[in-house]
Amino acid sequence: MSVTADEAQAERPPARLIVPALGITQILAWGSSYYLPAVLARPIAADTGWPLTWVIGALSLGLLMAGLASPFVGRQIHRHGGRPVLIASALLLAAGQLGLAAAPNLPVFIAAWLVTGLGMSAGLYDAAFSTLGRIYGQEARQHITTLTLFGGFASTVCWPLSAFFLQTLGWRGACVAYAAIQLVVCLGIYLLALPREQRNGATETMPAAEKSTGRESALPLTIFILLAATITIASMLSTVMSVHLLTILQARDITLAAAVALGALVGPSQVGARFIEMLVGKYHHPIWTKVASVSFLAIGLGLLWGHLPVIALTLVFYGAGIGLESIARATLPLVLFGAKNYAPIMGRLARPSLIAQAAAPLIGAELIVRFGADGALATLVAVAWVNVLLVGCLFAATSRIAK
Repeated sequence: MSVTADEAQAERPPARLIVPALGITQILAWGSSYYLPAVLARPIAADTGWPLTWVIGALSLGLLMAGLASPFVGRQIHRHGGRPVLIASALLLAAGQLGLAAAPNLPVFIAAWLVTGLGMSAGLYDAAFSTLGRIYGQEARQHITTLTLFGGFASTVCWPLSAFFLQTLGWRGACVAYAAIQLVVCLGIYLLALPREQRNGATETMPAAEKSTGRESALPLTIFILLAATITIASMLSTVMSVHLLTILQARDITLAAAVALGALVGPSQVGARFIEMLVGKYHHPIWTKVASVSFLAIGLGLLWGHLPVIALTLVFYGAGIGLESIARATLPLVLFGAKNYAPIMGRLARPSLIAQAAAPLIGAELIVRFGADGALATLVAVAWVNVLLVGCLFAATSRIAK
């Protein structure tokens, strides 16, 4: 029995329920995975005697696993909806956390991070964005922007929470506590708040241009490649800086305390830029959000490399850039390729991005060792401006399709 567009729209659950529900789970999913080593890595290494490099590097292996699994996750959301995939994410993240808590040795610890990586693939931004796209179609754009506001508070909420768990329960107890949060809070929200969706039996395809002949027919693939490249580069840059920002600042003879205080400006800058985008985003095409994100990122890194006296200003530009990037990477594919195949396309876009994030800490460390903090930063600036040029090409390609 077919369902009309009006009936489908009427059956959509209210966004005022779904978006905050996913927002809460995003905060807890990021805190249970990506942001966990920032607080627990050194205590884990000190307690077990495992090399700190491997304790932190296990997260990179988890991200690698997430990248490899992301196209599969996208296909499952496309076929079955986001609810079963997000339910699986809560179970996987809980299993990973319990594995970390019980790990008797480093190989088991790394294996637990691989399980956590599967949970990250099924439960972080890309899965949540795809779920919103599956439910709301093109209307998801505004809801995605709102969701990123919640995600921006993940470290603000979960770093202190992790520190509290560490002090009261130890690092193993902290992992058990996060597993319990996934099973009680996140799983409960997914079961109660998310709608059951009809199975979609259609096979996803790369969208075709409206004109089927001539060079225009190849433009969607060109756009996809450009979009994947710019998202991957932005992910790599932001991950390198998130890991090595304090090292770069301290190389400027800035004390650790001052560097931490300056680094704290990045989070509010992300949220502030996202809030502004939420207010004005409906008035412009998301390609402009992408242009702004890569430009702010390149300007921020360039000013930091140029030893601008007001370092706070450079970090505000940088934070605004990576804040807008989270929105652009979700809304631009939705507008360019449509809602029908949004989930599998997001899964394919996520793979190179997550693999780049996995490699980024090692890349940053190698650059610092070989060229020093200034040389490493100069390399990142050059890459950031290459990304601006790629987005310029993307802008030109999308403009041709629009004509």
